Amino acid sequence: MAAPRMPTAREEVRIERLAPLRGRAPPRRLRPVTVAAEAETPKIDAAEFVALITSTIPMTREMPFRVVELGWGLATIELAFHERQLRAGGTLSGPTLMTLADTALYAAVLTRIGLEPLAVTSELSIHFLRKPAPAPLVATAKVLRVGRKIAVGTIEIASEGRLVAHATGSYARP
Repeated sequence: MAAPRMPTAREEVRIERLAPLRGRAPPRRLRPVTVAAEAETPKIDAAEFVALITSTIPMTREMPFRVVELGWGLATIELAFHERQLRAGGTLSGPTLMTLADTALYAAVLTRIGLEPLAVTSELSIHFLRKPAPAPLVATAKVLRVGRKIAVGTIEIASEGRLVAHATGSYARP
């Protein structure tokens, strides 16, 4: 009898309970089941994302976004500084940071689910950690989980290399 095959690095091991047998209690023993891991190639690229948001969200044409990097469930977006983003006290406004966080998470989610213009923000919460300098902002979003109906992620926003805000959010899938 051959030894059981060990899962490769691109596979994950899931433990599945054995089904009960005709009214008898299920066995307490667990058995490993190997399942191929999801592909790690992003389902969209930067040009596709920019084309999608500029054609479906007109406000983004006014925001000087630049996609720095897209990876599997990851996105880094830079927002160039403009004086119209300032509020009293010489700091960047909260809506500017919220918009950047939402855009970065949208990009990260789309790298997992593909071009889906009907995926919408269902929740977004932000913690402002320090006053951002009047300078470009960089948001890095990471998808934590993609389910059948909801995708959840986290976003960190930095200004001049310092963390200025942390956000979490979710997107509803159509």
